[in-house]
Amino acid sequence: MKLSEWAARNGVHYQTAWTWAKEGRMPVPVRQTPSGTWLVDEPASEVSGRVVAYCRVSSADQELDLDGQVARVVQGATGLGLPVAEVVTEVGSGLSGRRRKLHRVLSDPQAVVIVVEHRDRLARFGVEHLEAVLSASGRRLVVLDPSESADDLVRDVTEVLTSMCARLYGRRGRRSGPPARWPWRPVRPPSEEVPAAARVRG
Repeated sequence: MKLSEWAARNGVHYQTAWTWAKEGRMPVPVRQTPSGTWLVDEPASEVSGRVVAYCRVSSADQELDLDGQVARVVQGATGLGLPVAEVVTEVGSGLSGRRRKLHRVLSDPQAVVIVVEHRDRLARFGVEHLEAVLSASGRRLVVLDPSESADDLVRDVTEVLTSMCARLYGRRGRRSGPPARWPWRPVRPPSEEVPAAARVRG
């Protein structure tokens, strides 16, 4: 397989893959032909289905970290005898339930093995439930590094607190209703005060 095809299939920019090949950092075996073309030699798959690597960062300012994460996941999966058929990258909070790319991977019965670098790359909480559902359908989750990544933990916690505060104060505002309108009288300045005798005659 040509290096350009491998890069496109695995969600890696071609220039990045070419640099990895030149520097000997490719996560899969590569060789260069006499004409200078780089070819990727992927080992035969031992699983009946597709191996999908899922890589995620929490925000757009972390997108530069995706390439490194992709390289580590593909290399780790290959080292376990799991040649990656597809790399899925996504930008979104680990607390979000609206990650469309993750939904697509989880609902794809052909994605029999899902590989992530850290458990929280898949989801911040409830990964055990996802593992149980995958196992029940003959699929599995492979976590390369069992330690938790704390890179975006503060961001996720802040997001939870912000959401909770917005809901709490929203409920309070609806309960209390509009502010009460207290009765009031305009105060006349001293120059406009009406003498007491005039008030009596009137």
